[in-house]
Amino acid sequence: MAIASPTRNRGHARWATWRRRAYVPVMLAPVVLTLGVLFFGSLLVALLQSFGHAPIYGITEFPTLKHYRSLFALPGFWASVGLTFYYAIVPTIVGTIASLYLALTLRRRFRGRRFVQFVYKLPLMIPYLVGVALTIVLFGNGGIAARTLFALGVIDSTGDFPRLIYSHAGWGVMFVYLWKQIPFTTLILYSVLMGLGKESEEAAVTLGAGRWQTFWHVTLPQIMPGVVSATIIVFAFNFGSFEVPFILGGGFPNTLPVEAWRAFDDADYSKRLRAMAIVMFIGVLSSAVLITYLAAYRRFERLRGRQ
Repeated sequence: MAIASPTRNRGHARWATWRRRAYVPVMLAPVVLTLGVLFFGSLLVALLQSFGHAPIYGITEFPTLKHYRSLFALPGFWASVGLTFYYAIVPTIVGTIASLYLALTLRRRFRGRRFVQFVYKLPLMIPYLVGVALTIVLFGNGGIAARTLFALGVIDSTGDFPRLIYSHAGWGVMFVYLWKQIPFTTLILYSVLMGLGKESEEAAVTLGAGRWQTFWHVTLPQIMPGVVSATIIVFAFNFGSFEVPFILGGGFPNTLPVEAWRAFDDADYSKRLRAMAIVMFIGVLSSAVLITYLAAYRRFERLRGRQ
């Protein structure tokens, strides 16, 4: 009877260990490589074009900063930056607060709870453009709300209805964002809450903590990872969103994504390089905000004694 040598056994053990470690990366490699080429390849092309390398348009001025200089010199450019932040930050904050309240409510038992759990998810299955059309039908000067108030005698004509869309106040834009993103954030926070259970909160109540003390010192710190994840996704989408501000916004000045589309759609192909400069500026700006946000969150966790 042959006896396997220790050296051979060690070789088989190392091979088995290597196969276990390599299995997941090898299986994911096709998808990762495809997404990497598509994403980073497009990003590299945009970066080169923003610095003047665009042979497809007959422009080979690389490297040059003139497209960035012309971008920063545009009338209303910095107002566009402020408007982009406004449309990104306000819905994110308001939607997170509303989603947190909704998630905490859904965790309780009440009549009609299953119906509410079904209804609040419906916007997740509906495209943003449907929300845009719904907003126009509801809140336009000739829309359902204006006609209803006119029929009730609250306003003298539908033209007296407050301008909620096509204005820089962005009420229509906010409505579409919140209509779509509150269910998304609520779903994340509700999942986190259900995974945590109520043991910690019940212990805090037993020790004499009030409702708000329990929320601020027990519930909120526990669900902060979910809050951070949801707000990052929502902010990033809002910051780069194009179609909603383009349709419901107030025109000049536009948000940065809308300005990028206008430059790219111009008949003068040379302006497409300015569009690439806007895209790169959006990427750098949003990345800086998100990195700062994550650094602040890590500092918050360290202050709580968590690494």
